[in-house]
Amino acid sequence: LGLSGPPGAGKSTFIECFGKMLTERKHKVSVLAVDPSSSTSGGSLLGDKTRMTELSRDMNAYIRPSPTSGTLGGVTRTTNEAILLCEGGGYDVVLVETVGVGQSEFAVADMVDMFILLLPPAGGDELQGIKRGIIEMADLVAINKADGDLVVPARRIQAEYLSAMKLLRKRSKVWRPKV
Repeated sequence: LGLSGPPGAGKSTFIECFGKMLTERKHKVSVLAVDPSSSTSGGSLLGDKTRMTELSRDMNAYIRPSPTSGTLGGVTRTTNEAILLCEGGGYDVVLVETVGVGQSEFAVADMVDMFILLLPPAGGDELQGIKRGIIEMADLVAINKADGDLVVPARRIQAEYLSAMKLLRKRSKVWRPKV
């Protein structure tokens, strides 16, 4: 599964909760977390593992943070090979977390079986949803952080994206993207 979304959408938090649910159900989960590299220093924080403290201690989970090292598209130049290595190592679920992305960074969509776009409730309006790019590639759009005072904005964004996705060209004859 590829997971993408803007910075602050809750990708790491979602992955930790989802990963723990999967390991409790006896799955072996691998997380390939991609962090942006600085254009100035070339360095990267690689902090996703520290935000997934419970999952990182789980014996049935493996978390590998990697820097983009200047690669565009939200992943690294070796992400596809890393997915294959994880599958070969016995991990039956591989989650790829991209850098916080915009409209054109969706290379992961061609590497995974399902591409999930996580959005916060205040993630834009229908005009944002019909922009070509990352929205067209999503198999599933999940409105995250949809609780408390954000329930109403989340429902509004959900309705707007459902409407917007009807206008996009279908990528599959058998799967309709869900919101």
